Amino acid sequence: MVLAVTARLVRPNFITEIIDRDLGGELSGVVRTRFPPEPNGYPHIGHAKSICLNFGLALDYRGECNLRFDDTNPETESQEYVEAFLRDLDWLGFAPSRVRFASDYFDQMYLCAAELIRQGAAYVDSVGEEEMRRLRGTVTVLGSPSPFRDRSVAENLALFADMAAGRFGDGEHVLRAKIDLGSPNFKLRDPVLYRIVHATHYRTGDRWCIYPMYDFAHPLEDLIEGVTHSLCTLEFENNRAVYDWLVERLRGRCGLPERRPRQYEFARLSMDYTVMSKRKLLRLVQEGEVQGWDDPRMPTLSGLRRRGVRPEAVRSFADRVGVDRANSRVELSLLDAVIRDDLNAEAPRVMAVLRPVKLVLSNLPASSEVPVQAPYWPRDVPRQGSRTLPLGRELWIEADDFSEDPPKGFRRLRLGGRVRLRYAYVIEAERAVKDASGRVLEIHARVLPETLGSDPADGVRPQGVIHWVPVREALPAEFRLYDRLFAVPDPDAADDPATALNPSSRAVAQGYIEPSVQGDAPDQRYQFERLGYFWPDPEDSRPDRRIYNRIVPLKDSYRPGPGRI
Repeated sequence: MVLAVTARLVRPNFITEIIDRDLGGELSGVVRTRFPPEPNGYPHIGHAKSICLNFGLALDYRGECNLRFDDTNPETESQEYVEAFLRDLDWLGFAPSRVRFASDYFDQMYLCAAELIRQGAAYVDSVGEEEMRRLRGTVTVLGSPSPFRDRSVAENLALFADMAAGRFGDGEHVLRAKIDLGSPNFKLRDPVLYRIVHATHYRTGDRWCIYPMYDFAHPLEDLIEGVTHSLCTLEFENNRAVYDWLVERLRGRCGLPERRPRQYEFARLSMDYTVMSKRKLLRLVQEGEVQGWDDPRMPTLSGLRRRGVRPEAVRSFADRVGVDRANSRVELSLLDAVIRDDLNAEAPRVMAVLRPVKLVLSNLPASSEVPVQAPYWPRDVPRQGSRTLPLGRELWIEADDFSEDPPKGFRRLRLGGRVRLRYAYVIEAERAVKDASGRVLEIHARVLPETLGSDPADGVRPQGVIHWVPVREALPAEFRLYDRLFAVPDPDAADDPATALNPSSRAVAQGYIEPSVQGDAPDQRYQFERLGYFWPDPEDSRPDRRIYNRIVPLKDSYRPGPGRI
């Protein structure tokens, strides 16, 4: 799928102001961005913000955007995650100008590292990790030089070649930039550029046992690809100093172009009741706390897709969040509201009963079947269409819609009380049939026959409206009620995400749906009246076993509890 652009995809922000300024200067007519994920997990809603920004800018300015996988850590990356990003990018409607990998450039990166050594700007360090951390100093104490900082160019080149040849074990040596140990920016205190990792890379196999660090790989990749605007989230703001230092040292050398890219930072997406760390999400998957990366409770794009969220809603959400310079938290209710807005004009209204109890209309004959016209769309949605529902003597209604001892403010069915059946008659409850334990099995009520389309003649109005499905024609279905995966507003603060899980994030109900859905497309989304938006689970639902996932409730009324509806 490729997104058709009919208007600007990115609303004006400080980055568009920078691009507008640049287009009038040295970058005139050229806009190249990139989306550079690490393939160590599945893309999530946080990635969607960066995807929509980078690809949206390229489309708005008729430029280019590469999908570039930052695959410099062979211990955590795999082809499975690459394919997940490709699949989700296509689902969102974006097509990359090119698909590239950091591993495409490993040979050139090695030559660039050797060039830095020859410039006297990099050296092989042999101190341990703890000692290196101590030598970097603190906020109040300047860094101290490693005893290996003044190795000769020849010795550094030989050691670096031996590192690449696999003559040392993990952690024995690293290649560091020689920048400024007295800088208040810790990133400039001789950052590590290369480390030794003896692990098989999913693309290059065992060709390499040294791998570049992000701070080294990122600017070189941007240089190689001709990126003009390298957009990063705010946690990389201090890294920009290293980025600029490397670009100035290496552009025009080692086969790199002269024209330099620029890095700009924007606020990442942080959401309440949501974890954005791929490492923590992977832990939930591996420990079986969720049913895979595409579990509908997960914040992954595959999870949102399986739950039934449309890509249009994800793009709209990214637009609503916007692009800012300062970090802030977004309420999860905003995402739910955007999903509802998107589905409102797309999902026809039908009726389903999730926790059924039988309603017997005692004054209708057993063979009675009254055709009732029910519109698919409310008056505020510019869509048309209706279906005919057979109202018979026996109906299914929600068990919660009847109470023998109703609380104050209860506006549904009670003994002696009246309600209207949605699109049909007003009824009055007469008695309840129970089993030996006191559980209600049936509610018997009488129909007020003159009330189809009008109020009762005696002036006693119904207390509310309830939905229903006909027992004889109803289709059995399973309903999976998904809720917030986490029970606390900031689950990312916990080292173990499992400790913050909402134990009621998934409930299953066995009920019925009206017969009009028979024969509909297998991916049709619906609003089940009074219950929320649902669609058939794309993995488990079949014509002979209907399983519906709740996409989102009708309104935000979050409270932890089993199967809120």
